[in-house]
Amino acid sequence: MKEELHRVVLSNGIRLVYKQVEHTQIVHCGVFLDVGSRDEDEPTQGITHFWEHLAFKGTRKRKSYQIISSIDSVGGELNAYTDKEKVVFFASVRDQYFERAVDVLSDITFHSIFPESEIEKERGVILQEMAMYLDNPDDSLQDEFESVIYDKHPMGMNILGRQETVSTFRRADFKGFFKQRVDTKRIVFSCVGNLPPWEVEKIFCNYFTVKSSKRTAKRKPAGKYKPQYKELIRPVKQAKCAIGRPAYPVHHNYRIPFYLLVNMLGGPGMNSRLNMALRERYGYVYSIDAHYISYTDTGMFAVFFGTKPNKLERCITLVQHELDKFRSKQLNGRQLKAAKEQLKGQMAMAEENNQTMMMLLGRSTLDLNRVPSLNEVFEIINETDSVTLRRIAEEMFDPDGLSFLTMIPK
Repeated sequence: MKEELHRVVLSNGIRLVYKQVEHTQIVHCGVFLDVGSRDEDEPTQGITHFWEHLAFKGTRKRKSYQIISSIDSVGGELNAYTDKEKVVFFASVRDQYFERAVDVLSDITFHSIFPESEIEKERGVILQEMAMYLDNPDDSLQDEFESVIYDKHPMGMNILGRQETVSTFRRADFKGFFKQRVDTKRIVFSCVGNLPPWEVEKIFCNYFTVKSSKRTAKRKPAGKYKPQYKELIRPVKQAKCAIGRPAYPVHHNYRIPFYLLVNMLGGPGMNSRLNMALRERYGYVYSIDAHYISYTDTGMFAVFFGTKPNKLERCITLVQHELDKFRSKQLNGRQLKAAKEQLKGQMAMAEENNQTMMMLLGRSTLDLNRVPSLNEVFEIINETDSVTLRRIAEEMFDPDGLSFLTMIPK
């Protein structure tokens, strides 16, 4: 595998980051825009996600069905997502159709025309998506918890929006919102495949040489945090619970060490502390996970689980006990070494997925203005000592700083 990254910056500020890998006929590529749901306010809540949908509904040279079939017809995949800080349009195709994928991606990113008839149809689709979301307590639990952590800040607002706002958006709203927020210096085109770098660069330059734009709307910084306890009564069969707090932003020195700690606590491994304590020992839960997400100026740590209503308080106590153990007792050498090797193995396997690598290149370039190598990350993991992890645990797992959200069956 070739480790070098090929980078290009156009005069409009749009950046290319490309990684060539051997033994593949598939190219994964994506356009990353530094605009997300946190850039909204209450009247515009949901407009970013709505715009992501509308990008597929017609451009200056393609109708909706042409966009849909352009990649599907050659066995490829075309998709998109919106999160708190980004909109991403991405495609996967056989390398002979790479230029077609770039053409379509650049077209829907820069040349969408937001037909009024399509806006009305897609409004109905999104309202149905919102209804499906409300039927899934696991999804709604995370979003409800974000509103607890971030309170009235846009980071705590639901990405899908509210029915009242989604029902009001018109063509001028989309054009005005993104004219104020899209900055070509904050756009990255990421690509992973086995094409020669010169060919990728040539095609990139052909389709991304668009008029430069500058962001005029300021992003509201993360606000102050106050721990909260909130209980919801919902038509669910299990009792659901979320426990957590704000955490380190993406540039913080403790980001990777904290990720190591959270992975020990409730990562994907069946041997995580929480899985062993609540599932393997007592059978109280089917699954329990700990997550750490870092953003540009904040982050979020959270534990999520579901259990029988009469076991909820017992489970919360067990979770707190596991958190307290990290705070009160330093890891020994054997425990720390095992945790490091587990995380490094998980990361190495994730890098084997070329689409995951493409996403990593795009997000890292936007967030960090660079792409740390796997060896660089491994070095940080190796240098992390038990004293540092305990110091992090004392701060992040302090019971006085944790918020709780419970979802109780109706």
